[in-house]
Parts: sequence; structure tokens; C-alpha cells
Amino acid sequence: MKILVIGLGYVGTANSVLLAKNNEVVCFDINADKVNKINKKISPIKDYELSQYLLKESLNISAVSDFPKNEDFDFVVIATPTNYDSESNYFDTSSVVSCIEEINKNHSNSTIVIRSTLPVGFIEKTQKKYNRNEIIFIPEFLREGRALYDSLYPSRIVVGSHSKNAKIFTNLLLDSSINKDISVLYTKPTEAESSKLFSNAFLALRVTFFNELDSFAMSKDLDTEEIIKAVSSDPRIGDYYNNPSFGYGGYCLPKDTKQLLSNFNKVPQKIMESIINSNSTRKDFISDEIVKLKPKTLGVYKLAMKEGSDNIRESSVLGIIERIKAKGINAIIYEPILNEEQFLGSKVYKDLKLFKKDSDIIICNRNNSDLDDVKNKVFTRDLFHQD
Repeated sequence: MKILVIGLGYVGTANSVLLAKNNEVVCFDINADKVNKINKKISPIKDYELSQYLLKESLNISAVSDFPKNEDFDFVVIATPTNYDSESNYFDTSSVVSCIEEINKNHSNSTIVIRSTLPVGFIEKTQKKYNRNEIIFIPEFLREGRALYDSLYPSRIVVGSHSKNAKIFTNLLLDSSINKDISVLYTKPTEAESSKLFSNAFLALRVTFFNELDSFAMSKDLDTEEIIKAVSSDPRIGDYYNNPSFGYGGYCLPKDTKQLLSNFNKVPQKIMESIINSNSTRKDFISDEIVKLKPKTLGVYKLAMKEGSDNIRESSVLGIIERIKAKGINAIIYEPILNEEQFLGSKVYKDLKLFKKDSDIIICNRNNSDLDDVKNKVFTRDLFHQD
């Protein structure tokens, strides 16, 4: 098959590399740096497996920064970013729509597969308007920093269509994956859109649950680790995804929980609203605990949500910085992925040794051996040293 993938974020890059094992893949992105990296067999995102596959595997993959108009593609995969604006109560799907318009105009014989997160009802409405192409939604369930791994070893594949082309594309994913024992669930498009949002809402709920458990234990001077181990020993709960943090963040959980809440308009609910409020309350609590330590200069060790990721979008650490600075405490940041000298009005350090020296207290959402020599300065809620 000949496949066009639009968007070289972590979803688009992982899909491109996966499908290029057995198909001809052309990647399109307006970011020339990402395009150049793909053509040089370098991953444009931080992901170990992606880097290794591009370097070592025989892949039929190329990238362009001009939208290809004179080529025929069996499938066009859209993996552009979408975002939810809580002030306007609007899920911005403009990048996806503009891609569909371009494909509708230039590639009417191609089947469109959308892997971007969508609001409930998008496919049904959009298919009626742009009916020259079949539009299929297949939600992705990829972790940042492990996007290709999760594509090679998917836990399940949800397909928002029962059509012949949907089954053909699903088989392309199956043929390229290493794990062959994969549960495939074919649904209607709106049910697939809902499943993506509810999955991420449940993950956000689990994060907030263990964070509130941790807040309770800290307030009562109890051992959080002992409580979590006891609670998680129940097989119905499970000993996973239970490591406390400063709050959830990243590409998906914040926007997807807000989007799902907006879809509950006129539907009775309490949990969805509480998930969002709890995440904000956790950052308030953590900030107050840091203030009690009375640091003159607060060091912030990395902004990314977890190890192996270069994503700082809506990172919970950003919320902590804003709250701390509002209380008049100076903050400095060590974050190698930042090129700026200042970020959020705080000085950015490149020298780790100097950063540790100038910090009274160092906060980190996820601990690192870099800080082993200054453990007495470190404030973290990373109890199990895992994401």
C-alpha cells in the first residue's frame, strides 16, 4: 500500500515508522526540521524505539514539507494536533478539517484514517460534509516516550467503522505489529470517539485518586507508600499506575477530560467535573507544602511530565511554578530541552552543578539519579520511581 501520513508528532511519527515496515509511507509536516530528521533517519521526537527503528530497520519512508498533490495514496492518515479551549467550550479540530479539505480536493480516491483525538460526533458530521472520501476514526492509545513500542505491542485496536477499507487498514496495523494476539473491536464512529475520551478520563481519575490518597497521608503524617501497597494488593485495583505525582498533564489527559465534560452538557454527572477540580486542588496542596519549607530559591528539575519524554504541554510542574512565584518565591529551572534563557519569568540553567548549588529546595515530578548527591534538597512525590 502507499500511505500518506500528515503530522510528525508522536502519533504521526509512530504510525509512519510502523506502517513503513511493510508499505510505502510518505510523511508530510510543515515543520522543515522534522521533515529533515525523518529523511536523515532521525526521530523528530524523544522516543527510544523510534530512534532505533529509524536507524537500524529497513523502512520505506520519506518526508516532505510541501503537500503532495500529484501522487495517488491508498490511505491518508491524519495525526495533527487538536486541543480543547475551556474558555470558549470549543474543541479545536481546525487542523484536521483543513487536512480533510485538502485530501477531498486532491485525493478523492484515498481513504482517510484519523488518529487525532476528536470530539464526540465529529466523524458523523464531517463525513456528510466531505463525502468524496471515506473517513475512518481509529483512536490511538500511545504513551509519550513509548509511542512506537505501544504501536508494535498494542493492548487493543478500536476501529470506528465496520467498512471493508477499515478492515484493510486494521490488517496493515496488525501485519506491522510484533504482538499478534491483539483484541480488535469494531464500533460505530461516535462510540470510538467516546471510548478514547472515556479511557483518558479514567486514567486521569486514577491519577487523581492516588494523588488525593497521598495528600491525605501527608496531611495526617502517614506513610503513603504503605497505604498504596496495601490498597493495590487487591487484584481488582491492581499494583500499577499508582505512583503519586504533582498532578496529571501532557498532551491528552487535560484536554480530553475537559472535552468529555463539555459533552456531558444536560447529562447528570459529578465525577468528570471532580477529576478536573481535583487536579487543580492537588497542585494547590503541593505548592503549599513547598512553601512550608521556606525556600529562598526553588530549583525546578525538568518540566517534562516523565522520563523519556520531551513534552511539557500542560505539565503539572508549570502549575507549581506559577503558584510558587505568586507567593513571592524565586524559582530557577534546569531543563535541557529549553533553548531560552528565561521561562515563565525564571532563569533557565544549562549547568546542572550550578543549578544544584543555587537551589535551596529542588522539586521534581519524577526523580532522577542526577539528584542523588543532593537528596536532602529534593522534594518529590515519586515514591515508586516509575511513571
